[in-house]
Amino acid sequence: MKFTEGYWLRSERVKPSYAAQAFEVIEIPNGMRILAPERPITSRADALDLTVLQMDFVSAGHNDIAVSITHYKAYEKHEPRFVLNTKPEAVKVEVSEDEALMTAGDITVRVNRKQFGYTFEANGRVLTSSGFRNTGYMRWDAEPNTFKPGPHYFEQKYEPYVLAELSLKPGETVYGFGEKFTPFVKNGQTVTCWNEDGGTASDVSYKCVPFYITSENYGIFVDHSSAVEFEVASEKVEYVSFSVQGEELRYHFMYGETPADILDVYTSLTGRPALPPAWSFGLWLSTSFKPKYDEEITSELISGMEKRNIPFSVFHFDCYWLKGLRWCDFVWDKEQFSDVKGMLSRYHERGLKLCAWINPYVSQYGETFDELCKKGYFLMRADGKGVKQVDNWQPGLAVMDFTNPDARKWFADRIKELLDLGIDCIKTDFGERIPTDVTYFDGSDPTDMHNMYSVFYQETVFKAIEEVKGKGNAVLFARSATAGCQQFPIHWGGDCFASYPSMAESLRGGLSLSASGYGFWSHDISGFESTAKPDLYKRWVQFGLLSTQSRLHGSDTYRVPWIFDEESNDVVRSFVNLKCRLMPYLYRMAVISHEKGTPVMRPMFFSFPGDPACKYLDLQYMLGDSLLVAPIFNEEGRGEFYLPEGKWMNLLDDEILEGGRYYSRTYDYMHLPLFVKGNTLLPVGSNAQTPEYDYTKDLTLRYYLPVTNKEVQIEIPDLTGKTVLTASAVYDGKSVTVTLDKCNNPVNLEIIKDSGEVIKKTLTDTKTSVEL
Repeated sequence: MKFTEGYWLRSERVKPSYAAQAFEVIEIPNGMRILAPERPITSRADALDLTVLQMDFVSAGHNDIAVSITHYKAYEKHEPRFVLNTKPEAVKVEVSEDEALMTAGDITVRVNRKQFGYTFEANGRVLTSSGFRNTGYMRWDAEPNTFKPGPHYFEQKYEPYVLAELSLKPGETVYGFGEKFTPFVKNGQTVTCWNEDGGTASDVSYKCVPFYITSENYGIFVDHSSAVEFEVASEKVEYVSFSVQGEELRYHFMYGETPADILDVYTSLTGRPALPPAWSFGLWLSTSFKPKYDEEITSELISGMEKRNIPFSVFHFDCYWLKGLRWCDFVWDKEQFSDVKGMLSRYHERGLKLCAWINPYVSQYGETFDELCKKGYFLMRADGKGVKQVDNWQPGLAVMDFTNPDARKWFADRIKELLDLGIDCIKTDFGERIPTDVTYFDGSDPTDMHNMYSVFYQETVFKAIEEVKGKGNAVLFARSATAGCQQFPIHWGGDCFASYPSMAESLRGGLSLSASGYGFWSHDISGFESTAKPDLYKRWVQFGLLSTQSRLHGSDTYRVPWIFDEESNDVVRSFVNLKCRLMPYLYRMAVISHEKGTPVMRPMFFSFPGDPACKYLDLQYMLGDSLLVAPIFNEEGRGEFYLPEGKWMNLLDDEILEGGRYYSRTYDYMHLPLFVKGNTLLPVGSNAQTPEYDYTKDLTLRYYLPVTNKEVQIEIPDLTGKTVLTASAVYDGKSVTVTLDKCNNPVNLEIIKDSGEVIKKTLTDTKTSVEL
């Protein structure tokens, strides 16, 4: 929120009180407290009639400092709070007349006591600072106090905000804030964390996360579920400003030597992504939204894929498994599906997992509506006149109140009934259109619950699946999100259009979400709205099957490849086969995401933070540690991409290129820029038909472009994520030595030299040397 008009003037609507002095420093458990008045106190008289802010700096975990700025500490907002996994560390506090220092881990907080300000430092380097008029209590639209006798005596009328501003260095770039489709580098933008159902082509987004990461090796998490407002070098170009309405502002400063280290700290605090089951990495086929479908039609879609030998893993039933005008009452449309359990069983026999669509709203014509009204399971009107209803999406729909434990149990039980029928996973659609003129069962502030609703919703469904299927077997396909929802994968990008610009903005949103702590992300291949031309369909298929999860889904038409052209069948088949064979590598990357919070799909700056050319790249990404993907966004088949320093080899056409420069190439539909980083030990599986198999059976280890005296290692997981084989390789300039921690099965080794020559060897011992 902008409180100033230019650099010098403030808005006429605001009366600010800025921290001007660290008058008193108090050591508190795991931290220090600063009492900061709005003007320097040099005498007793100065201590009267003034605003004093309390600032606490407390260790919340390794390289994580929790900061709170409080005005009225007895103010009650009934704010729902993120569940945070704090692990405070011992701190050292030193206080002098001029400054106060607190050291925790690698971080030092330095507070200037006289000219109020503070810096965050790590390893002797200042990362960011806050100084003159950067910390304040803002009275918005304040009216003069009245001392006239009567009911308004001494009344103060204004909207309270608390503001913090942190400096940016020249060239420092800012990323994150959730799934944002605006320019990838957020400098110069105003970002409001307020989830909305707004598609993928504006500054409105489904997944707002009050977290950002910068190129200076730190991250900021604002610990509020409300509409946090960020001015990212947009109000003051030297600062990121953030503010919340109320009497307190809480945020965390997180440090790491790399972006991965920062997300390790962040996801340690807000929750690690669960490990999705391996089958979820296969192709998902949907009924799409509006086309007519029943058992006969869904069987035809499945048979069409089988007939064309196109492997897929999941079949999804979108909204119309329910009767029209009755969503979401959890009652199958028996006119379209007369034998639901039998149908689902037959599809399971064909090797498929099954997904069903839901949302957290119930039409007043749904069979369960009256029951839920009587039990008080819906959000209620703020004016006390019953259940909150709107004619938006479904007639007279009401919204589930997940703050009511009984309502959560009722909803979870409906999920379990679907699972008992044969459904394996749930598409948790919507969750953004949450009204604020309502009351909640637990008294939560409705404005603060607007974003937090997605956490309650997805956690309810995810845990219900876990209870039935077991840990490691739960998966969602979710649209709304905020901080913490990364624990309940998978999330997809929402309603994009069938166009190259929309494909590009989808990737941009996904990379922003990845930089915000989300390990897994998907999108509607070829776009949701309208129907793609064959060219776009095939290019988006490439991108989609080089994403963590891959789904064919749309609005008005089916997305099966044969309705586009014959070649589309071949393209889908080829890239499904490729993804299945890459599963030993991809699932290891998924395990790393689960353990450390490192996203599988990574922005280029994330993987190469020292390369200035990578800071602004948002049309390509790293798929795990070693694969670079640059989707094609034009009808000419022109791929334009940047390769960081080192040698790279295209996985599909074997072209070897030197990094540190940009390239342009033209590709057919079977190829795109998919490059393997030099000195990579890439595990390639033997099964091209399914993502679920023994990754060590007939395993091939490809050692790409060895670099002298730089050992490389890879771990191969089983389907639970447990490491079952560890392999390493090192090149000494003459020969390559490969070491396996065990050798229960023969392993195929392929060494790809800089010349392109491939040397093959079968490994039957735990240690083997191969001369080059």
